Amino acid sequence: MTSAMPTPEERLAELGLTVPEVVPPLAAYQPAARTGNLVFTAGQLPARDGAMLATGKLGAAVTEEQGYECARQCALNALAAIKAEIGELSAVKRIVKVVAFVASTPDFTGQPLVANGVSELLGEVFGDIGRHARSAVGVPVLPLDAPVEVELVVEV
Repeated sequence: MTSAMPTPEERLAELGLTVPEVVPPLAAYQPAARTGNLVFTAGQLPARDGAMLATGKLGAAVTEEQGYECARQCALNALAAIKAEIGELSAVKRIVKVVAFVASTPDFTGQPLVANGVSELLGEVFGDIGRHARSAVGVPVLPLDAPVEVELVVEV
């Protein structure tokens, strides 16, 4: 008798993580929108239990390690929005695209390393279907002075 592959939620539990509650929108938008077989998330900030994990910019008040952890939290919040839209994360067929915005000083060039917080988590949770195209973009400021904001596009 063979055991079934663990679900994404089971893999998260193995990592000591859970899918959080959906973070309520800050303005006039919805956390995720589905069209056909694609789900697009709104930009997700690194909020956990109602508070930002960090605020400020990479290259100044926020370390690369803190940025990486913020990116992981953004990914978890994006997964919450996707799960609320489709019911179960096991319905995800592919992580298609990740966009990571990193609030950073003009001389900070580690945006890809910060964005690895998202990419590595998705790989751990989804395996090969977690491999994706990605953009990591430095920006001067993000909502609520968040250091990182992440969007996902997934195929269901």
